[in-house]
Amino acid sequence: MNWAAFTTAEPDLAKTVEERFGGGGAGVSPAKHSTHHVLATLRKDGSPRTTGLEVRFLHGELWLGMMPDSLKARDLHRDPRFCLQANPGEGQTLGGGDVRIAGRAIEVEDSDAKGAYVTEVEPPEPFHLFRTELTEVVRTSVEDEKYLVLQVWKPGQPLRTIKRT
Repeated sequence: MNWAAFTTAEPDLAKTVEERFGGGGAGVSPAKHSTHHVLATLRKDGSPRTTGLEVRFLHGELWLGMMPDSLKARDLHRDPRFCLQANPGEGQTLGGGDVRIAGRAIEVEDSDAKGAYVTEVEPPEPFHLFRTELTEVVRTSVEDEKYLVLQVWKPGQPLRTIKRT
């Protein structure tokens, strides 16, 4: 399921997640705004690798762009599973909560799709471009200063909200 389908299924959570990833807001173009986030991939031996990454929400997709032959791109070619965690920001209290997205990254080879991305984002070239298929979106926040609240979404399932004291 792509970002547009998730947004249709859970518009409020999708808006919160996009805001936490710096994907817009008042007067901010999501195509031009960037923040570094943490991408987890799997190394050849199966151990985790975490690296910084900028993401974009464009045309109903969540895009991951990478330098050619970067280790994270090689990891995704071998095993497309990933987890992406929003950067909390320097000195932030996570007012929007902590958000994570898990899924599979599919490399885009189509020149028209890459061309549309280049027009809006202007990445350094050459580059790898991956679109994402979501398998889970999680938001963790604190409510009333006493509850830990987890919102967990998976394709084909209703949004689950779990409160813990």
